[in-house]
Amino acid sequence: MSDFYQTGVISTLHRFPTAKLEKMDADLKRFQRRQPVTLLLPSLWSEFEGPAMPRIIEELRSVKYLRQIVLVLDSADESQFRKAKEHFAGMASPIRIIWNDGPRVAELYSLHERNNIAVGPRGKGRSVWMGMGYILSDEKTYAIALHDCDILTYSRELLARLCYPVSSTSMSFEFAKGYYARISDRMNGRVTRLFMTPLVRTLQRIAGFHPLLLFLDSFRYPLAGEFAMTTDLARIVRLPSDWGLEVGMLSEVFRNCAPRRVCEVDLCDTYDHKHQDLSKDNAEAGLNRMATDIAKHLFRQLASEGVAISDGLFKSVKAAYLREAQDAIRKYNDDAAINGLLFDRHAEGTAVETFARAIDVAAKVVLEDPLGAPLIPNWNRVTSAVPDFQDQLRAAVEEDNKA
Repeated sequence: MSDFYQTGVISTLHRFPTAKLEKMDADLKRFQRRQPVTLLLPSLWSEFEGPAMPRIIEELRSVKYLRQIVLVLDSADESQFRKAKEHFAGMASPIRIIWNDGPRVAELYSLHERNNIAVGPRGKGRSVWMGMGYILSDEKTYAIALHDCDILTYSRELLARLCYPVSSTSMSFEFAKGYYARISDRMNGRVTRLFMTPLVRTLQRIAGFHPLLLFLDSFRYPLAGEFAMTTDLARIVRLPSDWGLEVGMLSEVFRNCAPRRVCEVDLCDTYDHKHQDLSKDNAEAGLNRMATDIAKHLFRQLASEGVAISDGLFKSVKAAYLREAQDAIRKYNDDAAINGLLFDRHAEGTAVETFARAIDVAAKVVLEDPLGAPLIPNWNRVTSAVPDFQDQLRAAVEEDNKA
């Protein structure tokens, strides 16, 4: 993005043509002496079988400023775990793999259950949470950077730009969120463009001014899977275990950080990853389910902030959302036309209608159960309940990686 415009209550760090990767790498190596960063990668084994993970691994081989790389491997048997270790052999940074399906780590999940600590079902949220626990256990990392493992256009620059704001000894950011233009021959990022942003702006109009909504609307890409945070913040945030992870994380950052300690950073020219189906006829799959989970988390967060929720409120929200999203379609159609991009107005309208139904589903669930499933507890609570848990986790991971 070639602009330099600042908007909202957070800082925006742009990507200008003058940026030099070599200088960023040198700066990050210098920062590492005082404020080292660990990279956290939540991954499914299936991602090793696609084109994205081999590219990510190759790009990471020459990265020398990381304290370590922690991969949380899910849905993998023992042979696949060993193959994953082989893929990461010869890295410039130390590598540790948390094998979620291994007997040692599985026993630790059972230990949580026996101590009434709900860590949620298998998924990205649980993997991120477990990876954070391992990184926090040695108290030698200043910040944690995280990105997805399905990025087809991955580059070292993306990682460097993500790490820089929280690793820098001259900045004071506790949390950095990545953003980028989801552009190929058309506009991607439908859930952000056609659901998240129009819904947040709709709620601002109907519910009135609220700092949380202003905070969320300050992000250009609130659903980006790339972020970095200090370990002090990682100890106290609670995470959802479903598709609401990004919204839940931003809500926790809002609760625990001053806006001036939060930034968004432009990561790359182009970004592409695997695309989810809309699944317009199945509320339990694809973008349909994603929108439902996001809406549930957003509505519950507003309720927890004192906003009165009711059936009448949600009916007004749905009607106003449809108007807001239809206006967005017009804007994106014109934007695509002047830039020579493909634009299927009917498909965009179908997505908006699907997301409107997702609001109905989410509203019904929230009215019946305003609290919902509890978030995964933060690590301060876990270590209070099981004081030596992180020691047990570190020992289990070390044993797995030695075997």
